[in-house]
Amino acid sequence: MSNEEWEPKTNLGRIVKEGNITDIDEIFERGLPIMELEIVDALLPDLEEEVMDVNLVQRMHKSGRKVNFRVIVAVGNKNGYVGLGQGKAKEVGPAIRKAVDDAKYNIIKVRRGCGDWGCVCGKEHTVPFKVEGKVGSVRVTLMPAPGGVGLALGNVGKTILRLAGIDDVWSQTRGQTQTTINFAGAVFEALKHLSTVKASKSDLENLGVECPY
Repeated sequence: MSNEEWEPKTNLGRIVKEGNITDIDEIFERGLPIMELEIVDALLPDLEEEVMDVNLVQRMHKSGRKVNFRVIVAVGNKNGYVGLGQGKAKEVGPAIRKAVDDAKYNIIKVRRGCGDWGCVCGKEHTVPFKVEGKVGSVRVTLMPAPGGVGLALGNVGKTILRLAGIDDVWSQTRGQTQTTINFAGAVFEALKHLSTVKASKSDLENLGVECPY
């Protein structure tokens, strides 16, 4: 659906379509809930999608065995915004669409900086400080790395960080990291924690973090 065809159902949607909010950061700053996918599409039109896992899920029902596909998807613009979602359906296509929608609803702003003592480039290429995320048995720690190191993390984590616009990171992982859904969730939780760490404006500037909110 194009922006012209979109008929907003919420007050926030109407404000966005009227052009009174043109930056998704303003929505985050005000803590407003995003209830319409078109809001994300309008404010972040350059989001890319990556399917990270497709898995068959079976469960017993009184009418027999039910089989669904469970899909894990990450979306991001490679410039500070990333989301993670999952979807289930009887067919892969609908499951992917549900996962993409879920990821857009879960979109976050990722703090980036130049937090490694060995790097003084001043660019937003890594995490500004050490953070940890945990889902199930999986625990992921992300640490600042100098430019050129790359993403020292498993492929699932690399996908999420790349979509978030992070080019360099050191990491430590524990638990059953081969479980994609938990590994992806732990990396995403770590990125969420970047915005909850309290720091003064001067400290953030020293870490190369621009426009904190």
